[in-house]
Amino acid sequence: MATSDPSKAKSTVRQAKKSMLSSTQRFLPIAEIHHDTVVLKNGGLRGILMVEAINFNLKSETEQQGIIAGYQSFVNTLSFPIQISVRSSKMNISPYLQHLRGLGNVQKNELLRQQTLAYADFIEKLVDVADIMQKRFYVIIPLDQNVRSKTLLEQFFGWISPDDSSAKVAQRHREFVSAEKLLHDRLNLVETGLQNVRLQTRRLPTRELVELYYQIYNPKTSMEQKLPAEKDLQTNKDTL
Repeated sequence: MATSDPSKAKSTVRQAKKSMLSSTQRFLPIAEIHHDTVVLKNGGLRGILMVEAINFNLKSETEQQGIIAGYQSFVNTLSFPIQISVRSSKMNISPYLQHLRGLGNVQKNELLRQQTLAYADFIEKLVDVADIMQKRFYVIIPLDQNVRSKTLLEQFFGWISPDDSSAKVAQRHREFVSAEKLLHDRLNLVETGLQNVRLQTRRLPTRELVELYYQIYNPKTSMEQKLPAEKDLQTNKDTL
């Protein structure tokens, strides 16, 4: 009768989990993120602006008409598509609670110390009872200048063999510098147009892009496991 080796069984399970994760990652359209830019496997580039919302209802009628007219003018100046994304996520107040408790523990006045810690406990219980959502607005600017449309046969083989090749990587790196300049011009155009409507914008840097896609693809895990500090991330010339 054959006997099973527990060590081999554990190794097989570990290897299966690793292969499962790698096979899932094969189907993601993102190849790398660097220089504040998302680089897709097909060579396309994406820049993302985070836009601060304004309360339209609190504006006067004249201001509302001015905003609408300014937005219409902005849209008419665009010669390329953009994507507007509204993302709602549960607010993480753990750093705020940690800050409050830190202030309370160093408070010399006993009454103030107790009130600060009690307030932190109250906020924590309130969040557990009612989900406090945070809404953020993003504008995604694409550049697919060198991306040609695929035939049905090429799309089929792309689905059954989604792996990235060294030839594709080399081609992306050769075309990145010139393509990134064109993307930068588009970003400046969109930022100027939105700022004329009195909307505050900010381009997401590499670190925040990584965090954003980490939260999108891992909604539950990202709430418990945060990304390591920037100095601990394995980077290669600002590439993740």
